[in-house]
Amino acid sequence: MTTSIFSERLLNWFDQHGRKDLPWQQQPTPYHVWLSEIMLQQTQVSTVIPYYQRFTEKFNNITTLAKAPVDDVLALWTGLGYYARARNLHKAAVIIINEHNGEMPSNIDDLIDLPGIGRSTAGAVMALAHQQKFAILDGNVKRVLARYFAIDGWPGKKPVENLLWLKAEQLLPTQRIANFIQAQMDLGATVCTRTKPQCNKCPLTANCMAFQQGHPTLYPTAKLKKIIPTRQAHWLIAQSPTGEILLQQRPAHGIWGGLWSFPEVETEDELSPARKQLHLEQTDDIQLTEINHVFSHFKLTIYPHLVQCKPQSNHIAENNNLSWYKISDALKLGLPAPVKKVIQSLQ
Repeated sequence: MTTSIFSERLLNWFDQHGRKDLPWQQQPTPYHVWLSEIMLQQTQVSTVIPYYQRFTEKFNNITTLAKAPVDDVLALWTGLGYYARARNLHKAAVIIINEHNGEMPSNIDDLIDLPGIGRSTAGAVMALAHQQKFAILDGNVKRVLARYFAIDGWPGKKPVENLLWLKAEQLLPTQRIANFIQAQMDLGATVCTRTKPQCNKCPLTANCMAFQQGHPTLYPTAKLKKIIPTRQAHWLIAQSPTGEILLQQRPAHGIWGGLWSFPEVETEDELSPARKQLHLEQTDDIQLTEINHVFSHFKLTIYPHLVQCKPQSNHIAENNNLSWYKISDALKLGLPAPVKKVIQSLQ
């Protein structure tokens, strides 16, 4: 199939079946395209929509985002995961204000120089917001192209990724570039799905090599699975007689970077020394139900310990990353989802 026939069939399908009512499509400015692309990384559209709507209500442009404290940005990101995305979004907004006069760069190289923006995200901004002839290579597009050309190998390997980029760029049409890019994403998300692809609804089956072979789900090649290790953590949930709780801001890097959590130790034996170090005089210690949380590279089993403190304890253990909060105020912070659930249970 020639490039023109590929794009023609895909665009005809898009006109009839493509998604055209997504929130970020209603205002496809560079800022809104950028934000949506960052949120959609590793995250389904249905999950992203309410977060996107809340985020744009508070930060409706780059200026408001750049001027906001990063804690406010993380608070709105709570539950969406992969929090480095939010920190990089804020960093990039500050750079855009300081170095680009508040306007997102309109060339691909300057976009890629911004924190958190890779080649595919930059291509999406150029194509969807500026109607420029640039390819993207998100998960959906990788799957469509890997099947169409029956490309062997895990797309995370550089040679395979390079071949996919080559094919993506060769297929770009000269007209309706934004619709074409959106059509690729939509086809991958709704028809050429990871499992149970609906090949009978696909406009490209006549020349899809994976379909012709009779094994579309063999492509793209899956990454070899590794055994995911399990770690454990013990949370020290200190609560004052007036109901305030002690929270600690996590380091900027690492899991839940920059979010607020409970003081944490690795083993139960470390709880008592931790209480002494924090100068917490307890009246009771209740072990709450354990929590199991799965990250991309390990599983975490959390043992929460609720420590009811004596009066005056909440005036002692405060420093630059430890603070006591009323529950209502704590829920406004950037919190990992398991922390938020525990705090809500204390109300």
